[in-house]
Amino acid sequence: MGAERGDGVGRGSLLLGTLRARIADGKYPVGSHLPTQRALANEFGVSRETVQKVLAELKSEGWVESRQGSGTWVVEPPIHSLIQPPSAPRLRAALGPFVARAFAQPAVRLDVFTLTSESLDAHIRLQAERIRLGEISPEHIQLRILLPADSVDLPYPRAHKSAGSQFDTAEIDRRLQSRLRDITRRHTSSLRAALRDLETEGLVPSVEVEVRQITLAPPFKLYMLRDVEALFGPYQVVKRSILLEDDTEIDALDVLGLGSTLTRHVNDPGDPNATGSVFMESWQAWYDSWWELLGAAS
Repeated sequence: MGAERGDGVGRGSLLLGTLRARIADGKYPVGSHLPTQRALANEFGVSRETVQKVLAELKSEGWVESRQGSGTWVVEPPIHSLIQPPSAPRLRAALGPFVARAFAQPAVRLDVFTLTSESLDAHIRLQAERIRLGEISPEHIQLRILLPADSVDLPYPRAHKSAGSQFDTAEIDRRLQSRLRDITRRHTSSLRAALRDLETEGLVPSVEVEVRQITLAPPFKLYMLRDVEALFGPYQVVKRSILLEDDTEIDALDVLGLGSTLTRHVNDPGDPNATGSVFMESWQAWYDSWWELLGAAS
């Protein structure tokens, strides 16, 4: 955002990135209200004017709506989220703390296999603002991302058969997948720019960001901090409503990504036979083989 730095070095950007990340992680589910402007201003040490600009940006991105006297509430989850929190919250791994732990290292070496990179983008931008604020200072960042190739005929998202004969399902499927790929390109470009700007500004001495495509429709997502830990989560197929750009509402089959359960696996350097160590070794070998032998530059 362009005018968020009036409250010091990037506090407005930190607020924006934090709110995006909290929505992506389901802390603020669809239909829930964000904290009041006063509460956000106090929490982040910014002015009410800065909070209003941040909320306006979130609204322009389609995350929230607001009305005078009614506050601001979440109206649109990221594309692969089905945010319906259970009555008793489950203790599970989350992407935000994982990315924060990765960026606390002097050398950040992240390998990612995902569908769109949408949630990763929010967390990467949050860490970029923490670097600008001097809270962390990695010396090297290497990010490798594997994404499904544009040529892959994805089984999702697609119109559900119950959508009815009033729609040309082949055309609807094309539009749904075009929408997904547009989202992928937008967020991949965003996180690339966020990290490369850190090197350009002299804040991180060395930054490498590379994206490759593979001919595989992701049945799971995988985040690995090389030699340290990993997050693994399946994409669960669900029925949900998707609103197209012309306001056509489609009952579709999609995958549950942001709301799915992630499991954390930690390498034990002292025990190569430990479950976490075996997981890290085997999946790092899988990633490297697909990256080197099957990945095509994006």
